[in-house]
Amino acid sequence: MREFDELADVDDPAWPELRTMLEASSLPVRVLPPDVGEARRSLLQMQVTARSTLGALALCTGGLLVDGGWLRVFGGGAELPSLARVNGFPGTFAPSWAPETALVVAHDVLGGVFALNAADPAGAGRPGAPGEMTYFAPDTLAWEPLEAGHSGWLSWLLAGGLDSFYGSLRWPTWREETELLTPAQGISVFPPLWSKEAHADLAATSRRPVPMREVLGVAADFARQAGPADPGFLGQV
Repeated sequence: MREFDELADVDDPAWPELRTMLEASSLPVRVLPPDVGEARRSLLQMQVTARSTLGALALCTGGLLVDGGWLRVFGGGAELPSLARVNGFPGTFAPSWAPETALVVAHDVLGGVFALNAADPAGAGRPGAPGEMTYFAPDTLAWEPLEAGHSGWLSWLLAGGLDSFYGSLRWPTWREETELLTPAQGISVFPPLWSKEAHADLAATSRRPVPMREVLGVAADFARQAGPADPGFLGQV
């Protein structure tokens, strides 16, 4: 085990470069202030240093609201839940504890989940390699490999990758509807995103703000009952 000071007080921390990337992003990004206790708990349990992008987010931010809040990237908590809370970390450091399948690092307003694979994704029925980012897609109810690690994924999205990634999942008024949400809310779509009707004409669906836990819960329940597979843990908010 490395103590908190060993993880936080490092040469060549990632935060200065990450802050520059955030300021230069083509997307609107709101950087939230961290909760000191949650930042500490997150960094200590993950045992990653502040040299990493993941460590810098946990230590120096309370998370990111990207593209008007469409994407919520988790960090040290406060206005957004922390990485520790989303992933159910123990209250105090537990050397033997680790995420069973993946570390949830972001949610989008539709119930999409970005997660960093743990050591044995194949054993957990997940695609991708250990340490690879994956995405639970709310329109297919399946996990997809993203062929990038956490830092590469974050660089990609800050460079504007979300526009093409979400092309078929955005409707003409998505931005206005997203900006009305609180960080604890997502968007419920009916007929649901995985239905033939939504696939045919997403703009014709009805949409309303609901608690984010409801968006995630409905998608998980349907995936278990009629989808391709049990999606497993999607994070707790």
